[in-house]
Amino acid sequence: MTTFLVRRFFQMIVVTLIASVLSYGLLYLQPGGPVDQFLAERQNSGRDRVNQEDIIRVLERYELDLALPVRFTRWLIGWPTGPIFGSIGADWVVGCSTPGQVRLRYPDGRVEIVEEGCANTVTLAELEGRKSSRGVLFGDFGESQTILRGRPVSELIWTRLPYTLYLMGASILLSIVIAVPLGVYSAVRQYSRFDYIVTTISFIGASLPSFVFGIFAILIFAILAKQAGLPYLPPGDAVGTRDYVIPLIGTVKVGTFLDRFLHFLMPCAVLTIINLAGWSRFVRGSMLEVLQQDYVRTARAKGVKERLVIVKHALRNSLIPFITLLAGVLAALFGGALITELVFNWPGLGRLFVDALGRNDYNVAMALLLINVVLLLIGILITDILYTVVDPRIRLG
Repeated sequence: MTTFLVRRFFQMIVVTLIASVLSYGLLYLQPGGPVDQFLAERQNSGRDRVNQEDIIRVLERYELDLALPVRFTRWLIGWPTGPIFGSIGADWVVGCSTPGQVRLRYPDGRVEIVEEGCANTVTLAELEGRKSSRGVLFGDFGESQTILRGRPVSELIWTRLPYTLYLMGASILLSIVIAVPLGVYSAVRQYSRFDYIVTTISFIGASLPSFVFGIFAILIFAILAKQAGLPYLPPGDAVGTRDYVIPLIGTVKVGTFLDRFLHFLMPCAVLTIINLAGWSRFVRGSMLEVLQQDYVRTARAKGVKERLVIVKHALRNSLIPFITLLAGVLAALFGGALITELVFNWPGLGRLFVDALGRNDYNVAMALLLINVVLLLIGILITDILYTVVDPRIRLG
C-alpha cells in the first residue's frame, strides 16, 4: 500500500503539471482575448481611433507583453519577478492582437512594440517593478483582473465556495441515497411495472440537458404556479432581495432560513434528478450483471435468504463500477454545476468560472481549473483505495 501511494503521488504531480501547462497555454491562446475585447468596446463606443498607450496598458495588465513561458512560470512558482533575458537579440517575441504588431525584448532591458509607424519602449525598472504573486504552488493564486480587480483570487473563491458546497453536497447525497436502492430494486424486479417506470423516467432524465430541466422548473413552479395563485418557488438567486408573500406560507423575510431554503429547492432538485437518472441506471446494469454470476446462484442454491443474497453477495460487488463513477464527486463538490448555476443565477463557483472566462479573468479561471484537476486526481486515488474496502480480493501494490 505504501509503495502504491508513493507511486501515485508522483504520478499526480506529473499529471497536474502537464494539465497546468496545457490549460494555461490554451486559455491564453484562445481568440477574443483582452485586447480584442478592448478594441471591440472602443469601436462600439464610437471611438474609431485607438490610443496605443491604452493597448500597452491592457497588455501589461494581463502580462501579455511577456512570452508565454515567462507568464506561466510567474503564475506557477512566482518566478521570475522581473524579465528574463536571452543572449542573442530580441529573444522573446510575442504576437499582439493587432496584425503586424510584435513586442520585442532585448538583452539590455529594452522592450519595444513595433508596428507600422509605431514604436514604444518600456524601461527595465518599470518591468521589474511589476507585482508578482508567490505562485500557485505556494498557495498564491494572484489577484482578480476584472471581476474584483485587485482582490486576491483566494478571497473571491472563499466567498463563493459555501454556496457550491451545500448545493452540490445536498444534491449528490440525495442522488446516492435514492439511486442505489432504486437501481438495486429495479434490477431485482427486472421487467416489472416498477422497472419500466423507473427506466422510462431515467431515460428522460438522462437525455434532457440540465438547462431544459431548469427552464421547465422555473416555468412551472415559479411562473405558472404564481399566476395560478398556488404556492410558488423563487425563480433564482440564493437569497431574496425583498420580502415576498407565498400563498399558504405567508410573508417570507429576506435572509431568513425559509427564504434561503425556498431559493435552494429548485436548483437542488434539478441536479438531484439529473444525477439520479444516470446513477440509478448504472447501479441497475451493474446489479443485473452480478446477479447472473455463479456465486450468487450458489448462495441461492444453498438456501441463503434472498435479502442476504442481494445485500451481502450481490450489492457489494455491484458497487465496484459505481465507485469508479464517483471518482469525480470530490471535484464536482468544488467545481459546482456550470449550467444549473447560470440558469438559477446561483452565486457558486460554477457561475464564477463562466464569468471569469467571459470577462478574461485568467487568474480566477486558472485557479479553478487547477483546483479541479487536483481534486479529481485525489478522488481517483480515494476510489482506488475504496476498491480494497468493497472487494477484499483487490490488492494495491
